Amino acid sequence: MSNDAPTFDPAVERAIATVRADVARLHGELVRYGLIVWTGGNVSGRVPGADLFVIKPSGVSYDDLTPENMILCDLDGAVIPGTPGSERSPSSDTAAHAYVYRHMPAVGGVVHTHSTYAVAWAARGEEIPCVITAMADEFGGPIPIGPFAIIGDDSIGRGIVETLSGHRSRAVLMQNHGPFTIGSDAKDAVKAAVMVEDVARTVHLAREAGPLIPIPQSAIDSLFDRYQNVYGQSEDTRR
Repeated sequence: MSNDAPTFDPAVERAIATVRADVARLHGELVRYGLIVWTGGNVSGRVPGADLFVIKPSGVSYDDLTPENMILCDLDGAVIPGTPGSERSPSSDTAAHAYVYRHMPAVGGVVHTHSTYAVAWAARGEEIPCVITAMADEFGGPIPIGPFAIIGDDSIGRGIVETLSGHRSRAVLMQNHGPFTIGSDAKDAVKAAVMVEDVARTVHLAREAGPLIPIPQSAIDSLFDRYQNVYGQSEDTRR
């Protein structure tokens, strides 16, 4: 870190350190679940209490990712100079992540992968229909297709926001590109990335075997409500 490193409130410094560690670790989950090849894909996380987010550097092996070489950016996607990792170039998708954070304040994490089956749906420009209960639970309906957009500016971010605003899905398949997922934090967005590949594979295999059976909208609504509001441990039992 250089001598001209910015000074943050101690609470923000702690939050930055936590998000750096989380984002570095969560890239390993993309490898674990087979969602990326080589150095493709990325995870980012918003820093609570600040207009900042953390994202991985571009073109760096997943084995070499550490909290210290994660890159801190502002919500315009500009690297914060003088901070650990700032000497590297951030992910080529940084502008897209920044656009999502600026326009979707509730989003705390964004993930992009090149997972095989989800990319196959994206290559056809076809949404994944909601025909299994796991999709109703996790995504509340079909996983939509976003527009074709070129990497390098905020075009992909605009497509993500336009497609997912007002939509229950936390995943979008950007046409001819692949899945982007959002979440309340980076871990939540990674979970959505894992789940979107799982359902993309299952629905593909089901359609190869025969006609798909739609789930009635009322049942989708009921399943989504139960999973989001009832499933898992209550706050009382977590204590």
